[in-house]
Amino acid sequence: MAQPFVPLLLGADINVYSMARAFHEAYGVKTVAYGMYPSGPCYGSSIIDYRVSERNDEPDRVLENVCHVAAEFPDKTILLLGCGDNYLTSISANLPNYPANVVAPYVSLEQMEGLIHKERFYALCDRYGIDHPRTFVYKKGMGHDFTLPFDGPFAVKPAESATYWDHPFDTQKKAYILQSRAEVDQVIDDIYGHGYEDSLIIQDFIPGGDENMRVLTCYSGADGKVKLMCLGHVLLEEHTRHAIGNHAVIITEPGGALYDAFRRFLEDIRFTGFSNFDIKFDPRDGKFKAFEINCRQGRSNYYVTGAGYNLAKYLVEDRIFHKEQPLVCSENRHLWWAIPKRVAYDYIPSRFHEEMKALERAGAAVNPLWYPADHALLHKLRIWRIQRRQFGWYASSMEKPRD
Repeated sequence: MAQPFVPLLLGADINVYSMARAFHEAYGVKTVAYGMYPSGPCYGSSIIDYRVSERNDEPDRVLENVCHVAAEFPDKTILLLGCGDNYLTSISANLPNYPANVVAPYVSLEQMEGLIHKERFYALCDRYGIDHPRTFVYKKGMGHDFTLPFDGPFAVKPAESATYWDHPFDTQKKAYILQSRAEVDQVIDDIYGHGYEDSLIIQDFIPGGDENMRVLTCYSGADGKVKLMCLGHVLLEEHTRHAIGNHAVIITEPGGALYDAFRRFLEDIRFTGFSNFDIKFDPRDGKFKAFEINCRQGRSNYYVTGAGYNLAKYLVEDRIFHKEQPLVCSENRHLWWAIPKRVAYDYIPSRFHEEMKALERAGAAVNPLWYPADHALLHKLRIWRIQRRQFGWYASSMEKPRD
């Protein structure tokens, strides 16, 4: 059955493929996606009309591509989603300029910039009683003459991620875990010495491995009310320099008080669209502490769809069919992984293995990249090759647990 909409996704990674799979599973539609290179998990897929576009994340190119698709499908509603931080501000900056048949489920540029800037986000957390790590905000030009209000180890990361990656250097990382103040000073010099201008976030490092991490994904409707909340217990992340912190294995779990706190926050600020929070459990005081908000679905978003809460369906039912949707808070257990099983079992502590195997036996486990309805043989071979590389990537960046 023909649908009255066409998904348009910007990006090329597992985030895009996972959302395209969700749209295809729920409605049988083929997604249009624009990426910068003829590579990645979307290239060659039979469920995606993948198009290569240089400067794909710049505001003028975003508007150009959106207008092109809107004209290509004049009798359809174009559902526009950005699948990386570099696309979000370009999409929001163009909100007043899109053709009438385009729906872009995002907040204003002003609100988005205030949320994704970590310094401002932590100020909002303080206002709404959401715990976060102890934080020192470093401003360019402060030099080394400052005192940190906590001892190491330290976590150091840019307050504004998009412009940070515009100034690459050999030792650049998404985030740094540092043991000493001397290391902090060196990283500060490296980052500002290569052109970054915004503030840095220096935090008290919360102890514990990947298994202390949580990810919370929400969908807020056009009315500003939260419709879906799903908490994932992260068991393993990626550890290569540029991908550190990306989720690799997740089991969904009940959210309890976290659901209440973040729902109040999102509804009070009248947020709309997908949101994604990185959270870590602090064993020193038993609290869950937020690191950041992403004003989009995360790259691991299929952990929600796989658990039975199709993200594409929540968006379409709200923005296309305008149906009332009650709040749903996920409580079930489901396993999501984006790496080969053997890698997962090699690097996840053994105390989690029994449940992982039980979920596998129950059919409650999924790797979003292996989609039976995607019939492109060359695409499957490329995915297989990418997955095989995970063995070497983990061996070179992480030690196996000893328990």
